[in-house]
Amino acid sequence: MTVSAASIVAQLSALIGANAVVGAPEQMSGYLKEPRKRFHTGATAVALPASVAQVQAILRWANQAGVGIIPQGGNTGLVGAQVPLRGDEVIVSLSRLDSIRNIDTAAGTMTAEAGVVLENAHSAAEAEDTIFPLWLASQGSARIGGLLSSNAGGVNVLAYGNARELTMGVEAVLADGRLYQGLNSLKKDNTGYDLRDLLVGAEGTLGIITAATLKLFPKPEDYETTIVNIAGPEAALPLFQLLRARIGGRLNAFEIVPHLGLDMQLRHGLLDRDPTAGPSPWYALIEVSRMAGTAPGALQEAVEVAFAKGLIDNAVFAEALADRTRMWAFREQMSEVQSKEGASIKHDVSVPIAAVPQLIAEGIAAAERLVPGIRPVPFGHMGDGNIHFNFSQPVGADAKAFMADNDEKMHAAIYEIVLKLGGSVSAEHGIGQLKRELLVQVKDPVALDMMRAIKSALDPKGILNPGKMLG
Repeated sequence: MTVSAASIVAQLSALIGANAVVGAPEQMSGYLKEPRKRFHTGATAVALPASVAQVQAILRWANQAGVGIIPQGGNTGLVGAQVPLRGDEVIVSLSRLDSIRNIDTAAGTMTAEAGVVLENAHSAAEAEDTIFPLWLASQGSARIGGLLSSNAGGVNVLAYGNARELTMGVEAVLADGRLYQGLNSLKKDNTGYDLRDLLVGAEGTLGIITAATLKLFPKPEDYETTIVNIAGPEAALPLFQLLRARIGGRLNAFEIVPHLGLDMQLRHGLLDRDPTAGPSPWYALIEVSRMAGTAPGALQEAVEVAFAKGLIDNAVFAEALADRTRMWAFREQMSEVQSKEGASIKHDVSVPIAAVPQLIAEGIAAAERLVPGIRPVPFGHMGDGNIHFNFSQPVGADAKAFMADNDEKMHAAIYEIVLKLGGSVSAEHGIGQLKRELLVQVKDPVALDMMRAIKSALDPKGILNPGKMLG
């Protein structure tokens, strides 16, 4: 039986209070507009629970009524997992569950609720002379629950791992309203299946994460940061290998950016000045953490060796916080600046690190065959094989025509190369609704059967993020 929108709003209001339910379409826009503006479906209502008990009450009601539920954190996801697909769902925003429940510096953990903004988690950790090293461009609005549900990556994966590796345990509400109390801070616990890893990265299709125990790390005394000039990705690979051999686990980040990315940012005023040492076809942004008791200069020494080997031809080091901030702005603004250059076709892919140069070379060649004048803007995490392989429209092209004529063809060409190289078509952004059909095409059939069986067991009525990931 279909439940009317008015009835849904009334029933939710009775459960959690009328001031915690948004039913007017004009008031929902902030919850519906995702960053890439690809999805434009409305919702029946938005619920803003203020406690775990209220999340449980919503899911018990939804399970009985057969109403689809979309968990939402900061609404920063890039594949549409956090916004409606059908139009009859209820968005459950976790924004009011925003407490840091506990910080245990001895154990190196922080227990944070799902609605905690990542930047606030950083501040809470740093107040205890520790760090939570999940670091990405949207940290001022992204929330812990969404970051874990999408298994977010970011720029520190090289040294610390992605969201799954930074999570000790989770608390989550299941489809029927039961509470899984898995806020484990044990480093060793072999008592059955690892349910934490099942829920992290599930994009809200198996349960709603309401809190998590996160790993904290000692705060570095300082950072050494540089941008070096390189001829291209083929030079970046031996440079990365040299740095890893000399610096080891203190190598936090190794990011590559083409010169076109710098040109775009300077043209649109996103940078107050050029943060590089001078013009170069490509740049590598490298950062090393210096812990207390260690001598400075490790990165400088490694760069000098690289220069002697001909791997780089120039470099500039951050001498002050403002320099480091500008260098990281250069990297983090790469996605933003492309929107100012018209339409762009984007891919979040990964390949084995040694295959990154081949991916970029073959991908650019394929794109230029398809669309003469297209502007390749591949950039990202060379150190872990995750490249954001983006293409901006030719100068002066019509944006809508460019997307309509080339979007699907470009995806097919790039994904073919990625799969040939043993890579993944979704490195850190997830599946959501954008890649659900692609997942069926590329995933091992046995793996898909296992995933569907898990979904059926935990959410037999299919109310959790319906249609996402598995369709």
